[in-house]
Amino acid sequence: MEEKEKKKHNKKQKHQHPNQQSTSKPSSDFSFKPSSEVKGLRFGGQFIVKSFTIRRARPLELLKVLSYPATNKNSNNSKAAFPSTTAFLPTNFTILAHHAWHTLTLGLGTKKSKVVLFVFESESMKLAVDRIWPPEIPLGEVNKKLIRGLNGCEMARFKFRKGCITFYVYAVRRVGNLGFSCADDLKMILQSVVDLNDFLDHTAMLAMPHQRSINYASPQVAMAH
Repeated sequence: MEEKEKKKHNKKQKHQHPNQQSTSKPSSDFSFKPSSEVKGLRFGGQFIVKSFTIRRARPLELLKVLSYPATNKNSNNSKAAFPSTTAFLPTNFTILAHHAWHTLTLGLGTKKSKVVLFVFESESMKLAVDRIWPPEIPLGEVNKKLIRGLNGCEMARFKFRKGCITFYVYAVRRVGNLGFSCADDLKMILQSVVDLNDFLDHTAMLAMPHQRSINYASPQVAMAH
């Protein structure tokens, strides 16, 4: 009996919910690995999902997804929040395809989508990478072309499941650099994701390209069970 209880206890420790990751660690403690070794996106058994696409998000879209308030009230100040961050959101095709696949497979297909955020160690590094990264890419190519494709870089990976959306956050720095100069931005983003309620229906994101109907704290975007 004691051995069974120990095994159960060990399983519980192994399967700790990813949202319980601490965001209070100093930047020097983030687990950075070479881009060729860091974990990428996971797809499980849903191979068709790899063909679904994600697109680069506009700065305001990132704030809305994170339910992050607009702190800059001065419209003349063009400086955006998180200027060192590049985010990729599901395209309209991906959102509709997820629901179609779920229907065609009689509920066996996944309805989970992915949001990927890259927080670079500097704004200049983000701008340089944005020039070479495509504005839209299939999910199946993210690991090879975006993550593994950044030679001379190392990353720290964070994964959070939020209902029908899984957030992947990568901190990116040059190999050999110590610490992380944009640690404050990274911590704010991680904390924002941790604080989000589960997404029950990500079709609300279909309205995002034209900013028609989603507000910062909209229950349509982040709804609790």
